[in-house]
Amino acid sequence: MSKIPPKAPAKGAVISDYKLFDHAALQDPYPGYQKLRDAGPVIWLEQYDMYFVSRYDEVKQVLEDWSSFSSAGGVTMNDEMNEKLKGGLLCSDPPRHDALRKVIERPVTPRGLSLLRERISNEAETLISNLWEQKTFDVVTDLAQHLPVTIVADLVGLPEEGRERMLDWAPANFDCFGPLNERTQAAFPIVAEMVEYAFTQCVPGKLKPDGWAQMIWDAAHAGEVSLEDAPFMMNDYMGPSLDTTIFATSWMVWLMAKNPDQWQILREKPALIPSAINEAIRLESPIQNFSRSVAKDVEIGGVTLPAGSRVILSYGSANRDERKWGNPTEFDITRRDSKDHLGFGIGEHNCVGQNLARLEMRALFSELVKRVERFEIHEFELAENNILHGLKSCRVTLH
Repeated sequence: MSKIPPKAPAKGAVISDYKLFDHAALQDPYPGYQKLRDAGPVIWLEQYDMYFVSRYDEVKQVLEDWSSFSSAGGVTMNDEMNEKLKGGLLCSDPPRHDALRKVIERPVTPRGLSLLRERISNEAETLISNLWEQKTFDVVTDLAQHLPVTIVADLVGLPEEGRERMLDWAPANFDCFGPLNERTQAAFPIVAEMVEYAFTQCVPGKLKPDGWAQMIWDAAHAGEVSLEDAPFMMNDYMGPSLDTTIFATSWMVWLMAKNPDQWQILREKPALIPSAINEAIRLESPIQNFSRSVAKDVEIGGVTLPAGSRVILSYGSANRDERKWGNPTEFDITRRDSKDHLGFGIGEHNCVGQNLARLEMRALFSELVKRVERFEIHEFELAENNILHGLKSCRVTLH
């Protein structure tokens, strides 16, 4: 069966000239998603020669069927990046994927993280206490970036030299997951710098001996993964672990500021913090779109997609699909099915670091509810990225 990507839509697919990665669409993607969802379950985006799946049930179907919708065929929307990532955790299917993931996720399972809960809680308490005294600050740089950049970098055991570049590497990594546009091209050399750091600095003798990165090398020497795999696996700690958590934390503060009634509910019922985290990620998904390669002819939404074609999965759209959610654009921390969101993925490739992200966010908001009556948002700026959707900066005052 031919694996050459088709340049014409399958029968039944709705054809659209929507420009998913234009500036306006990236800044406010939701009106476009609404139109595409309403148009049909499977859209052929002629601008990119790819299918677009934006309804909840269909996105979930793709994520749960790795044998039909392959990650080994690449999860980005350009061949160059797919080739660079080939065989890594993101761009592999079972059984190889399972072997790599077993090693990478070992320290971030609920059991592994239980040992870190007190440390993260103490760090969060100190941070929020200082910000409470400061009153006005930037939600992104002063609050959301703190735990991922300080504690996580230390836990991974990265060398001190180069850590300051992580905040540049992470978004560039995601930019490279888009089509070959200007953002992708500009990000390639930045990602190359991250890869060089992994190969030259994230090696035994330069890593903390008890850090997560060293555990990868230990697993490689024990034969669980190959020595050739180890440097590439470092990128899974340096790239995806940062911006997703940072954006989710920032959005949650934003949403609480814009919905003070929900903040009051949370202050009165802190036990709802896990539900509030799910609802924030549902409504403002840090990762908006991902991709899969169609491994064999497969039907989805009544359309048979041919082997070799590529599908863009819209987490951001699925999480606002009115076919799944009642009042999907409303922020409601008491929503009972918010845990069904797809913001962390689902199936074989669900987010490895989601338990750590939840732990960090829970620690921060457990401290905020003790002190803050309301948030006042001042000026803000949205980041622009092919895949990520979040705040670049946001000044806030605590009251």
